[in-house]
Amino acid sequence: MEIPIYEGERIDDLQRNGLRIIQSVHGFRFGTDAVLLADFCAPRVGRLSADMGTGTGVLPLLITARNPDVTFEAIELSETMADMASRSVRLNGLEARVRVHAADVRQATDFLGFEHMDSVVTNPPYHPEGTGLTSPDKAIAMARGGENCCPIEAWMQACGRVLKNGGHLFLIYPAARFLLVSEAMRQYRIEPKRIRFVASRIQDPPKLVMIEGIKSGRPGLQIQPVLFTHTGDGEYTEEMRRIYGETG
Repeated sequence: MEIPIYEGERIDDLQRNGLRIIQSVHGFRFGTDAVLLADFCAPRVGRLSADMGTGTGVLPLLITARNPDVTFEAIELSETMADMASRSVRLNGLEARVRVHAADVRQATDFLGFEHMDSVVTNPPYHPEGTGLTSPDKAIAMARGGENCCPIEAWMQACGRVLKNGGHLFLIYPAARFLLVSEAMRQYRIEPKRIRFVASRIQDPPKLVMIEGIKSGRPGLQIQPVLFTHTGDGEYTEEMRRIYGETG
């Protein structure tokens, strides 16, 4: 079956098991944060997983490439991006493992049920209400719309409602808002258990933080070494080359 590619779209090679993704030429495209999160969570993600705010579906594609037993329910508010994600799923023949829902994450229990998922992965909107740039592109604006669309507390509540007790939540968020997102997680019984900060270079402060939480987990936090993305010369570090599949 031929998958339609519309004007203003392109197919990009994910360099993982021959997987490809449909993206907008000038609109929203996945970034480094999605690649980092996929690497952070892939070894631990559960068999039944949800991606809350999937965008064009990159996280399910990257994670299923490494986990042959994982299935995904991918939720995206933007109908445009949900459609691209659905076509990417079909393009890669993953219909049996990834289902895309064009819906608000706050309604996820309507079709996923309560406390049914083994794990949830998410790259939440992160601009505080009233801040951040607004894009004229509707799909980009929704992806970047931040807490104008859904406050982080409501986002964590939605994750907690679909996650079973003992299930794992994986997310990436601005490092400066680590305490805020941690408090929101704990408000809905998701205990932060493992964190890793991400910085551009060794002399730079962290920009991002990746967090693994467990629903109804006991307190106790593992802090991993900082992940540096670039050397002093501006090249990718050895770890980033591994994450992007440039090394064996």
